[in-house]
Amino acid sequence: MEWMSLYKQKLTTAEEAMSHIKSGENITFSGANSAPPDLVNALCKRYQELDNVTLWSGLLMYPFEFLKREYKGHLNYITTFYGPVERMFAAEKNTENFSFHFSNADKACYGVADWDYLMCEVSPPDSKGYMSFGPTGIYHNGFMRDLVKKVVVQVNDQCPYVNGVENVIHVSEVDAIVESSHPIPEMPEIKIGEAEMKIGQLIAEQVPDRATIQIGIGGVANAVGHFLDHKKDLGIHTELLTDSMVDLAERGVITNRAKNFHHGKGLIGGLCIGSKATYEFIDRNPTLTFAPVYYVNNRQNIARNDNFISINNALSVDLTGQVASESIGFSMYSGTGGQADFVRGATQSKGGKSFIALKSTYKGRDGQLQSRIVSVFAPGTAVTSVRADVMYIVTEFGIAYLWQKTTSQRVQAMISIAHPDFREQLERDAVQFGLL
Repeated sequence: MEWMSLYKQKLTTAEEAMSHIKSGENITFSGANSAPPDLVNALCKRYQELDNVTLWSGLLMYPFEFLKREYKGHLNYITTFYGPVERMFAAEKNTENFSFHFSNADKACYGVADWDYLMCEVSPPDSKGYMSFGPTGIYHNGFMRDLVKKVVVQVNDQCPYVNGVENVIHVSEVDAIVESSHPIPEMPEIKIGEAEMKIGQLIAEQVPDRATIQIGIGGVANAVGHFLDHKKDLGIHTELLTDSMVDLAERGVITNRAKNFHHGKGLIGGLCIGSKATYEFIDRNPTLTFAPVYYVNNRQNIARNDNFISINNALSVDLTGQVASESIGFSMYSGTGGQADFVRGATQSKGGKSFIALKSTYKGRDGQLQSRIVSVFAPGTAVTSVRADVMYIVTEFGIAYLWQKTTSQRVQAMISIAHPDFREQLERDAVQFGLL
């Protein structure tokens, strides 16, 4: 086959492929578990030879060397979404945030930079020479391929081949190929505490049979999945596929039979982060359809499914229902992501519901208990979902229904689901600020 000879011609080492990077160039590479570690590590070895090369990615799962302070000015990093690794290296000051709604991922990339390289990890070629972008690469690699000057791929024989739209690249479309073999990074097991279990139970009670669901990541998401195991004919339309959804699919709870949009198939965004078992589940699974995030997160597409249920997390919520999910004051914690896309899409769905879930408290650095329901956000806190979009806020103490409510009604509902230790102070604050 012709593609096989092309493959051999383009085969090279990571060091050789990265030797062509020049100062001032912009490089985008797959994030999370689809990042190409051999290529990035090879580039990092050259950092002292280079000036102002900008790397664009997000939600890193590898602690790359370029995150260190000494790389700033040589290899600069811009992230579309903070994860644990970015937070770990935040003090090194070589990470800058790039904020946009994921439904605008394609538009956000046009004109923002003069794109030179796309680097991505891919599966081995199929019989026709097409390589899959893997569990997270579908997020944006399909449209970035058309914006960059050159494409370098790292072929990992442990990378799952996922079915979908704009999910592959042909051998003829790449400029260099590097072979590698390593396990795909897995999501660490997240413990489900008593508060998460209560929140999960409260939300699950609001999910009807035949609904289409979107669930975020974390302990609450896993708890919700636990309490959905008795539901019938649920569907999936989600930015992120997680272990809890795979478990529901294997139990026969998720069938996608009732979906109005992409009936019979789970439409999954360009992100799948989970366990090895989840990666095995998505590998060549004909019941799944992956697509770029701008398509999955499109609010009109979301709303085309009746009874759409959106479930997302928050760091804190104020008394009027403003949701902060991406920063703690001026310190970035996650990213804008797709929360607002799904919140708005769910409210436009016939019978749709949108839930924002959070534990009522957290422990501060001093060990003291602090409320996540607040009168006023700390200065610099980013509002991820505006109060006019919010339907339900859920803590372990109940559900606050805020949709089409007055300010005083919102405030009273929010105080009712705060931790009892903080309700009196929140009420005093509300009176002082003229909210009650």
